[in-house]
Amino acid sequence: MQIGRVSEKTGLSIDAIRFYEKQRLLNRPLRTEGGFRLFGRDDVERIQFIRRAQRLGFSLPEIRELLVLRGDHSKACIHVHELLQGKIGTVREKIRELRALDKQLGRSLKQCERNLTRCPGGDCPVLKDGANRRPDEN
Repeated sequence: MQIGRVSEKTGLSIDAIRFYEKQRLLNRPLRTEGGFRLFGRDDVERIQFIRRAQRLGFSLPEIRELLVLRGDHSKACIHVHELLQGKIGTVREKIRELRALDKQLGRSLKQCERNLTRCPGGDCPVLKDGANRRPDEN
């Protein structure tokens, strides 16, 4: 099938499919005499795999590695397990950082609300003090 049909089947734009090809996430497709790319069912499945991996938060280099492992079943499961453990660690760290940011933003909002109640036209304490603080500081 041609690239337009693959685009319809996968929900991916033609440019994105070409990008995947340039990034070597897809094998070079066969071409017609007129130069049109020809894709098969395996290519569509590969694109769908790439999309699922992206939704799980894997980067393109990580996806490339997963694709290699997908083709080499010998020790793939152990390596994928390690990749997933690493990805979970990264996600949990981001969650921790976001929680700290949420707390800091909440404190800043309360500070701002108190200041607006006391002195509506005064200096903003968040702008005065908040610019020098990190989200994990009290």
